[in-house]
Amino acid sequence: MEKIQFKTQIWTGDGSLKGLEDISGERIFVVTDPFMVKSGSLDKITVHLESKNELEVFSDIQPDPPVTKIVTGIEALQKFKATLLVAVGGGSAIDATKAMKFILKQMTKGETDLDLIAVPTTSGTGSEVTNFAVITNSDKGIKYPLVTDDILPKVALLDADLVASAPQNITVDTGMDVLTHCLEAYVSINANDFSDALAEKGFQMVFTYLERVSKDGSDMEARQKMHDASCIAGMAFNMVNLGLNHGIAHAAGAQYHIPHGRLNTILMPHIISYNAEMDAGIMEKPNRAAVKYANLARLIGIQVANPKIAVRSLINTIVQLRRKLKMPATFQEYGLDSELFESTKDEISEAALKDRTTSANPRVPVAADVKSILEDSFS
Repeated sequence: MEKIQFKTQIWTGDGSLKGLEDISGERIFVVTDPFMVKSGSLDKITVHLESKNELEVFSDIQPDPPVTKIVTGIEALQKFKATLLVAVGGGSAIDATKAMKFILKQMTKGETDLDLIAVPTTSGTGSEVTNFAVITNSDKGIKYPLVTDDILPKVALLDADLVASAPQNITVDTGMDVLTHCLEAYVSINANDFSDALAEKGFQMVFTYLERVSKDGSDMEARQKMHDASCIAGMAFNMVNLGLNHGIAHAAGAQYHIPHGRLNTILMPHIISYNAEMDAGIMEKPNRAAVKYANLARLIGIQVANPKIAVRSLINTIVQLRRKLKMPATFQEYGLDSELFESTKDEISEAALKDRTTSANPRVPVAADVKSILEDSFS
């Protein structure tokens, strides 16, 4: 038996931000990053809250939020006597707020469990609807996934106006992260009919709208569709977990600090090939992952009877999309130092195997498999 539920209420489309005006009498602790404050973008959210509530803004958030920043945030929200959390930003801000919510609840033995409204300003992580958060131990260079329903936001607010000014590199990095979420959820060992339906829809939306918005950031239809696709993909993987692509990306990201979506995109063709056992030859009987990848290929017009040939075409199509989006194909092309790579690849391989997302991968990898994928991704 499977139990499937969606606890987060989703506000989406034009005017979603106005829904915040119904909130009153709260002490709202707003967690965001410095850029949101300096650019004035945060004002688009706070203007809907400040007349009926008391606000405190905590903007000491950085990419790959370290545990130290989360502790500082908890101290600040306790001093403010917060009654509601609002997270505004990309995955880092939302994940940091989730961690604050969880740790505070543990510290108070369940007496303080604040509601969380997540307002994403990037279209990629899906963090606004997931029970996942990733925090970093900066001293050890390790990312830790936090997985518990205790961190699910009460509301996810999806307003494309908040991503309208996102630069092209952020747009494509986050958009390709959505594609990774769809691919991994679809072939996860935990996949079911409900997650498949969401992953398929998100996958199609990425191929329909990502290149459009990459070329024209003012295309608000494409902006909203990618914002929705990010959320849809988040709902899919929240049910069934992810896979080795994210397992390696978490481990390598902690070492190399390559943007998460860009890192996923470099790894993606090699992960698909590994999962579908493409090295065994295209005439060999396809495994489950190959059959499922072939299903996705058909959704974007790849009509090939042989599943493994369809997978090969899917990989080629993803590589072509990556090129059109002007993204690097290898770590070396990104600019990663070869000596750093050689000195860290063994450690990354071991860390990737321990990552909780790797446990749902359709093939069970060993360290040599991960190292081979990393080496193929380097040059």
